Amino acid sequence: MKKSPNYNLIVGCTLTAITVSIIVVGFFWTPYDPDAMSVSEKSMAPCLKHILGTDNFGRDILSRVMEGAGTTLSIAFLAVSIGAAFGTLIGGLTGYFGGAADEIIMRINDAVTAFPSILLALVIISITGYGRTNIIIILGILFIPSFARVVRGEFAKQRNMDYVKNAKLMGVRNTRIIFVHILPNIAPVLLSAVAIGFNNAVLAEASMSFLGVGVQPTESASLGRMLLDSQSYLFSSPWQAISAGCAISILILGFALISEGLGYRPMWRPTTKRRRKSNA
Repeated sequence: MKKSPNYNLIVGCTLTAITVSIIVVGFFWTPYDPDAMSVSEKSMAPCLKHILGTDNFGRDILSRVMEGAGTTLSIAFLAVSIGAAFGTLIGGLTGYFGGAADEIIMRINDAVTAFPSILLALVIISITGYGRTNIIIILGILFIPSFARVVRGEFAKQRNMDYVKNAKLMGVRNTRIIFVHILPNIAPVLLSAVAIGFNNAVLAEASMSFLGVGVQPTESASLGRMLLDSQSYLFSSPWQAISAGCAISILILGFALISEGLGYRPMWRPTTKRRRKSNA
């Protein structure tokens, strides 16, 4: 039997690895200062000196894409970390113990997820104020219900499995059963949820910055903000929007393929072997 390759996971990990490598390099080095302006080099088309061209202020687009992608990915990482940590804890406890607390928390969960996350984030951030820190906290809180729901469903399934019942009969503490026995068994589902969370966080941050309520120009470059600033130059210098748009698309595509790959079910194909002819 021959195992079919998991192409989604391979391509997704490759795209994400290349993108993350460029972002990590951008934290320490960029071809130019992302905020350095040059009047003589405004709106230059891509060339050897500026591979992705320059914007309307003469700033190097490649350097700004590297910095903006790092900003977007760091916000997504912190927001997903908050959502995954608290969501896993809440979902694990409610799914394992059940009872009235489970019903109450899940009803609250349903009420929160009934609202579009981007719209709810816009309402909250308009009250709390703009800025990177507020975006991270708001997105992290909004991601908690989705992680809690996924983990709660998996824990509800696992708590009735034989290995959990055997552990209880042997006197194993509930905390050990939750974190040592059940949690590793739901790791593939949780990792897939994390990949989807990264995908949604990147899209949410870019959308909020595009609407002007995300990362502000005084903080750092942002891919969504770059798209916003390039609207007036779509026909005169389209490379500004194309560069930022492609960076967002590659980030989202990489995490989406990883998520698909982690939920992959291998197909088994029979291998054919030639039979030797007998000389009877």
